[in-house]
Amino acid sequence: MNPVRRPARLAAFAAASLLALAVGCAPADEGDDDTDASDSAASCEKADLPLKTDGQLTIGTDSPAYEPWFVDDDPSNGKGFESAVAYAVADQLGFAKDEVVWEAVPFNTSYQPGEKSFDFDINQVSITEERAKAVTFSEPYYKAAQAIITLEDSPYAKATSFADLKDAQFGAQVGTTSLNAIDQIAPAKQPRVYDDSNQATKALEVGQIDALVLDLPSAFYTTAAVLSEPGVIVGQFQPETGQSEEFGLLLQKGSELVGCLDEAITTLREDGTLADLEEQWLSQTTGVPELS
Repeated sequence: MNPVRRPARLAAFAAASLLALAVGCAPADEGDDDTDASDSAASCEKADLPLKTDGQLTIGTDSPAYEPWFVDDDPSNGKGFESAVAYAVADQLGFAKDEVVWEAVPFNTSYQPGEKSFDFDINQVSITEERAKAVTFSEPYYKAAQAIITLEDSPYAKATSFADLKDAQFGAQVGTTSLNAIDQIAPAKQPRVYDDSNQATKALEVGQIDALVLDLPSAFYTTAAVLSEPGVIVGQFQPETGQSEEFGLLLQKGSELVGCLDEAITTLREDGTLADLEEQWLSQTTGVPELS
């Protein structure tokens, strides 16, 4: 979610998450981490970093930028899990907040091959083998389960297994691992695909689909703050590998910056910063049943 994209502009909602492995929007391919560590920069001193613009760290993310990953559609305010992570990484690299520049990058184009205008992108991009053929990923900064949501009055709201959902019409955003994860459910109908999460959420509200697949934190936010009709999280599930989906910072293929980003993420994981940010912005939430 892949990340999931949302329109609501409420104060930061405490969405659910699993333990930070640390890197939103669930997945068919387990990631080839493709960190290209052997190609990393010889020095992680600020002056030696291979940047798109000297003295400036350029970070990409989608627009709009949705909660709980960002707050008030403003990545530069440092609020929301991914905004906070981005600035924590920037700090590790030696950048002050006013030396960070944000650039709008559509989710579906961020992992396409070719030259990038950003140093890294943070946008609930799941690490997958297929994507890693075209771009380079950092160490994961977060991992999450996939979740299924329906409207409260749906006949599928009380489903307890994939078998109970076999006849449901599923939907998800194009290009997300949530869309790929629907294969694991094996529904009888082909899932419907939407250009963005706004369209997918509206499709659920108007009955075009019975169920929407999102990463778990986004599912909590969507049911609490986005849907105009009461919604429920039917359950969560893990990828077929048995491990949670991992989100990574995305770089141009072969970028020498990746080694320094890996060092920064490792430090933030080991000193507890990632766990603290997850607790602050995503919150520990239990009680969502596992589906299989």
